[in-house]
Amino acid sequence: MGQAATALGMIMETRTRGAHGLNLTRIGLGLAALGRPGYINLGHADDLEHAYDLAAMEARVHAVCDAAWEAGVRYFDVARSYGRAEEFLGSWLRARGYSPEQVTVGSKWGYTYTAGWRVDAPTHEVKEHSLAVLRRQWGESRAHLGAHLRLYQIHSATLESGVLDNAEVLGELGRLKAAGIAIGLSTSGPRQSEVISRAIAVRVDGVPLFDAVQATWNLLEPSAGPALAEAHAAGLGVIVKEALANGRLAGRDTSAAFAATRSALEEQAARLGCALDALALAAALAQPWADVALSGAATVVQLRANLEALRITWDGEAATALGALARPPEQYWRERAAMAWN
Repeated sequence: MGQAATALGMIMETRTRGAHGLNLTRIGLGLAALGRPGYINLGHADDLEHAYDLAAMEARVHAVCDAAWEAGVRYFDVARSYGRAEEFLGSWLRARGYSPEQVTVGSKWGYTYTAGWRVDAPTHEVKEHSLAVLRRQWGESRAHLGAHLRLYQIHSATLESGVLDNAEVLGELGRLKAAGIAIGLSTSGPRQSEVISRAIAVRVDGVPLFDAVQATWNLLEPSAGPALAEAHAAGLGVIVKEALANGRLAGRDTSAAFAATRSALEEQAARLGCALDALALAAALAQPWADVALSGAATVVQLRANLEALRITWDGEAATALGALARPPEQYWRERAAMAWN
């Protein structure tokens, strides 16, 4: 565990986790909203100013990554299904000349991007956790990211996909691990806890397979917390995604149904002297098992606002007041599934 001063006057702690010694800064940058025209974050189209030209999108990624680097962020998270995210991140790393020793990059396989650079595509991504897809996408990820790629994750592993029981896939991931690549998984849906517990027990040739787990945890959907604590105790790095609940916890859900929740968030934000997005990220960082929380910022302004989470002293009053916001997992994931791509 180490610390590094940032250009914003904060301290960005680094944690080393997993068998391959992954270096994870407390806040990482996820490129799900930056690598493709359409995403499910509220207000995403406005964030991108409806400018979807490839050159403009790549320049935006470089600008946000520059701001993240300046602030001390050294973990960057992409996926094969995030449009051109791997390509854009790779071009940024090469342009800046950062070495694989200076940065940790995680990517994911299992979803294929199918939107054709359209926001209104009928299908944005197709899931398949087969050996053929793993081999194809590993080659694609490696081509874009080279030796910077340190962590390769199953994208949205579920019990239904059967990936944790697929001996061929697990064996191939074991071979990648033996070659020096850290192996992880991301989870989604109301059964995250079951998937995480199952993953902790997976062995290949007698060796634990997974070095990291990336899961949704936020003030509306904290159900994976106990399983993530179990994973952390087992030595896995824990990466929190969707801490802002796709913008709902950042003040962007203005619906009447969300008014009481928004009021509770605003009360605590005012008391702690911060914005809503920083408050939600601080809640994730306050969990003792959380190694890194991802910022999904689509602009430099958003990123800098997210980084204010590092200044917040989370306390018992906030934990009690905002702990009451949790939804039943089935309700949360039903509401998330109904969100529109924009």
